[in-house]
Amino acid sequence: MGAWSHEPFGNDDAGDWGSTLVDENDLTPIEAAFDRALASDDYLEADTASEAVAAVEVVAKLLGKGTQTDAYTAEVDRWVEATSARPDAGLRAKALQVLDRVVQDDCELKELWEDDPQWQESISELRHAVNDQ
Repeated sequence: MGAWSHEPFGNDDAGDWGSTLVDENDLTPIEAAFDRALASDDYLEADTASEAVAAVEVVAKLLGKGTQTDAYTAEVDRWVEATSARPDAGLRAKALQVLDRVVQDDCELKELWEDDPQWQESISELRHAVNDQ
């Protein structure tokens, strides 16, 4: 994983996932990213976790509470502005489950970032953005 930032779209896996999202007209790719991360009973690989965290960021953006807006999110931001789809309570609940999952000890993404307080703060900001309804 090429990573340059602690932010949700600060790595190659998230960027690639965002590029597939914008080809869709609904929230199916978001739910699929959540389901892949939540289906991992054992070790959660960084690529799957990164995609799921990016999907949580998109949910936050759809709620008007995104945590990252820059060149790396521009394509996704245009998609968010163009879509009429909005996350329901069930999807927001899955987003929170994903955030709970990525901070567990058996998650590679946590291992990579656990000593970085900015990553931990980023996850906390996402939690508040999705949970604050």
